[in-house]
Amino acid sequence: MTARIIAVANQKGGVGKTTTCVNLAAAFAGMNYPVALLDLDPQGNATIGCGINPRKLMVSACEVLLGERSLQDTFLQPEGLKFDLLPSNGDLTAAEVILLQRDEREFALKRALEPVLAQYAWIFIDCPPSLSILTLNALTAADSVLIPMQCEYYALEGLTSLLNTIEQIRSSVNPNLEIEGLLRTMYDGRNNLATAVSDQLIENFGDRVYRTLVPRNIRVAEAPSYGLPVLLYDPRSKGAVAHLTLAGEMLRRYEKKEVI
Repeated sequence: MTARIIAVANQKGGVGKTTTCVNLAAAFAGMNYPVALLDLDPQGNATIGCGINPRKLMVSACEVLLGERSLQDTFLQPEGLKFDLLPSNGDLTAAEVILLQRDEREFALKRALEPVLAQYAWIFIDCPPSLSILTLNALTAADSVLIPMQCEYYALEGLTSLLNTIEQIRSSVNPNLEIEGLLRTMYDGRNNLATAVSDQLIENFGDRVYRTLVPRNIRVAEAPSYGLPVLLYDPRSKGAVAHLTLAGEMLRRYEKKEVI
């Protein structure tokens, strides 16, 4: 089986991209799928969320993108987790600057991934909160884009911009790029605005919007400070159950596609 590569992207910060990435990686790894998580954000939040200190890294995604080191030699196996992690830190900012001066710069990640595709079932890419050369690399390498978003006033505006970018990528470097789905995060059903935006999303995007809602949950917020996915930090919490439910929903969608 060749890996399914999913970029988790939204140029708006604080919408739950990293939380989604780390917990989906943990969920699928917990089902015994071979999984890799790639941290492409210079802030290194996914790296921190897996219990790795970005400041202590000798090598990271920076060297991989610049072609100085292979993915196989750079992956870490975080303690207690069953998936491989490509860690990240501030060095990625330097990689961005260097990549901008290179030809075919958007293909750096795609080239790095090719030798390992047969080893994994799922590869998740945590993108930075901007439409930068790093996000462009992720979208060029990916099969699909999972878009986490909060149900708030500015969310739909940001979504339009991201969808335009996805269309541009399709028409230039990655014609097969799909929208994996839209995920409503930090959801509070008591909030009238959240309900209204949620209804609008379903009206505009139909079954592309996951049924699963990730609620506001203190356990989800606490988990990264312990270097753990919420699935391991507090498996019974609402946040953990929501991410497991999301993984199950994703699998059912793929099973339907295969039947068709």
